[in-house]
Amino acid sequence: MSPSQSVILFDGVCNLCNSSIDFILKRDKENRFLVGALQEEAGKRLLARFQVKPEYLDSLVLVENGEIFFRSTAALKIARNLSGFWPFFYVFMAIPTSVRDWVYNWIGKNRYRWFGKKNTCRLPSPGEKAKFLSLENLPV
Repeated sequence: MSPSQSVILFDGVCNLCNSSIDFILKRDKENRFLVGALQEEAGKRLLARFQVKPEYLDSLVLVENGEIFFRSTAALKIARNLSGFWPFFYVFMAIPTSVRDWVYNWIGKNRYRWFGKKNTCRLPSPGEKAKFLSLENLPV
C-alpha cells in the first residue's frame, strides 16, 4: 500500500456493497483505493486500530490519511476521488450529516432484502488482487 492510498471496507456478503465496489474499482483511475471486506481478518485488524468492534457491519468505511469515516461521509469522500462526474456529488457534504446518514441508514437497513446477499465474502479476481486489502498490504 502506498501512503497516498485509502482503504475502503465493505460488507463482503452484501450484493449492493459488492456492486458498489465494482463501480468504484472501475472508476478508480489513479489507483487511490484498496478495498477489503469488513468480515476479513485484515479489515477487522484495521477497524481495531480505530477502536471499532470487529463485528461492525453497519456501513461502508473509509480510512484516509489516518482518519476513519463512516456512512454517507465515507461514500461522498470516495465519490470525490472517482473519475467522471462523480466528484460533483461531494457538494452533498453541505447537507447535515444527520440527514445524509438517515437516508444512508434507511438503504443500509433494507440492503439484504432489496439486493440479496451471498453466503461468503467476495474473492477478488486475479486482475483485482492488487486492489484488495490483505494482511500483507495492511497499512502501518
